[in-house]
Amino acid sequence: MTNMSSATIFHNNRCNTSRTVLALLRERGIEPTVVMYLDNPPTRAELEKLLSDAGLTPSSAVRKRETEYKELELADASESEILDAMIEHPILIERPFVVTDKGTVLARPADKVEALL
Repeated sequence: MTNMSSATIFHNNRCNTSRTVLALLRERGIEPTVVMYLDNPPTRAELEKLLSDAGLTPSSAVRKRETEYKELELADASESEILDAMIEHPILIERPFVVTDKGTVLARPADKVEALL
Protein backbone atom coordinates (compact mmCIF):
# COMPACT_ATOMS: atom_id res chain seq x y z
CA MET A 1 0.00 0.00 0.00
CA THR A 2 1.29 3.43 -0.91
CA ASN A 3 1.49 5.98 1.87
CA MET A 4 0.01 9.03 0.22
CA SER A 5 -2.15 11.66 1.83
CA SER A 6 -4.04 12.68 -1.30
CA ALA A 7 -4.50 12.06 -4.98
CA THR A 8 -6.86 13.60 -7.52
CA ILE A 9 -7.71 12.30 -10.97
CA PHE A 10 -9.38 14.39 -13.66
CA HIS A 11 -11.46 11.55 -15.05
CA ASN A 12 -13.69 10.68 -17.98
CA ASN A 13 -15.34 7.29 -17.44
CA ARG A 14 -15.77 6.84 -21.21
CA CYS A 15 -11.98 6.90 -21.68
CA ASN A 16 -10.19 3.56 -21.44
CA THR A 17 -6.89 5.14 -20.32
CA SER A 18 -8.66 7.14 -17.63
CA ARG A 19 -10.42 4.00 -16.33
CA THR A 20 -7.11 2.12 -16.38
CA VAL A 21 -5.33 4.82 -14.36
CA LEU A 22 -8.17 5.01 -11.82
CA ALA A 23 -8.05 1.21 -11.39
CA LEU A 24 -4.26 1.34 -11.00
CA LEU A 25 -4.52 3.95 -8.25
CA ARG A 26 -7.12 1.86 -6.44
CA GLU A 27 -5.01 -1.30 -6.82
CA ARG A 28 -2.25 0.59 -5.04
CA GLY A 29 -4.59 1.34 -2.15
CA ILE A 30 -5.17 4.95 -3.17
CA GLU A 31 -8.76 6.18 -3.27
CA PRO A 32 -8.37 9.43 -5.20
CA THR A 33 -10.68 12.37 -5.39
CA VAL A 34 -12.35 11.84 -8.76
CA VAL A 35 -13.10 15.01 -10.70
CA MET A 36 -15.52 14.34 -13.53
CA TYR A 37 -14.07 17.22 -15.49
CA LEU A 38 -16.64 17.14 -18.29
CA ASP A 39 -19.37 17.82 -15.71
CA ASN A 40 -17.22 20.03 -13.48
CA PRO A 41 -14.60 21.63 -15.75
CA PRO A 42 -11.58 23.37 -14.29
CA THR A 43 -11.38 27.14 -14.31
CA ARG A 44 -8.82 28.77 -16.55
CA ALA A 45 -6.52 29.26 -13.52
CA GLU A 46 -6.94 25.62 -12.45
CA LEU A 47 -6.18 24.34 -15.95
CA GLU A 48 -3.17 26.65 -16.27
CA LYS A 49 -1.84 25.26 -12.96
CA LEU A 50 -2.42 21.64 -14.03
CA LEU A 51 -0.59 22.24 -17.29
CA SER A 52 2.24 24.16 -15.64
CA ASP A 53 2.68 21.59 -12.87
CA ALA A 54 2.78 18.80 -15.48
CA GLY A 55 5.27 20.75 -17.61
CA LEU A 56 2.86 20.95 -20.53
CA THR A 57 1.54 23.61 -22.88
CA PRO A 58 -2.10 23.79 -23.99
CA SER A 59 -1.12 22.52 -27.45
CA SER A 60 0.56 19.46 -25.93
CA ALA A 61 -2.51 18.59 -23.82
CA VAL A 62 -5.34 19.22 -26.25
CA ARG A 63 -7.23 16.31 -27.80
CA LYS A 64 -6.51 16.79 -31.49
CA ARG A 65 -8.88 14.03 -32.61
CA GLU A 66 -11.99 15.72 -31.21
CA THR A 67 -14.43 17.27 -33.67
CA GLU A 68 -14.19 20.61 -31.84
CA TYR A 69 -10.43 20.74 -32.50
CA LYS A 70 -11.04 20.77 -36.25
CA GLU A 71 -14.18 22.93 -36.12
CA LEU A 72 -12.42 25.60 -34.07
CA GLU A 73 -9.35 25.44 -36.34
CA LEU A 74 -7.04 24.99 -33.36
CA ALA A 75 -4.15 23.63 -35.42
CA ASP A 76 -3.18 27.24 -36.18
CA ALA A 77 -4.29 28.75 -32.87
CA SER A 78 -2.12 30.38 -30.22
CA GLU A 79 -1.55 28.70 -26.85
CA SER A 80 -3.95 31.21 -25.28
CA GLU A 81 -6.63 30.47 -27.88
CA ILE A 82 -6.21 26.72 -27.32
CA LEU A 83 -6.52 27.23 -23.57
CA ASP A 84 -9.70 29.28 -24.08
CA ALA A 85 -11.13 26.49 -26.26
CA MET A 86 -10.24 23.85 -23.64
CA ILE A 87 -12.13 25.85 -20.99
CA GLU A 88 -15.16 26.36 -23.23
CA HIS A 89 -15.09 22.76 -24.54
CA PRO A 90 -13.63 20.55 -21.76
CA ILE A 91 -13.82 17.49 -24.06
CA LEU A 92 -10.68 19.00 -25.62
CA ILE A 93 -8.69 18.48 -22.39
CA GLU A 94 -6.51 15.40 -22.64
CA ARG A 95 -6.97 12.93 -19.82
CA PRO A 96 -6.37 11.78 -17.24
CA PHE A 97 -4.45 14.34 -15.24
CA VAL A 98 -3.38 12.93 -11.87
CA VAL A 99 -2.24 15.13 -8.99
CA THR A 100 -0.52 13.73 -5.88
CA ASP A 101 1.85 15.02 -3.22
CA LYS A 102 4.67 14.05 -5.60
CA GLY A 103 3.44 16.18 -8.50
CA THR A 104 1.15 16.30 -11.51
CA VAL A 105 1.21 14.14 -14.61
CA LEU A 106 -0.87 13.63 -17.72
CA ALA A 107 -1.09 9.84 -17.45
CA ARG A 108 -0.93 8.99 -21.15
CA PRO A 109 0.12 6.28 -21.46
CA ALA A 110 -1.34 5.01 -18.20
CA ASP A 111 2.01 3.88 -16.77
CA LYS A 112 3.13 7.51 -16.54
CA VAL A 113 1.19 7.63 -13.25
CA GLU A 114 3.87 5.33 -11.75
CA ALA A 115 6.14 8.37 -11.36
CA LEU A 116 3.72 9.75 -8.76
CA LEU A 117 3.25 6.56 -6.71
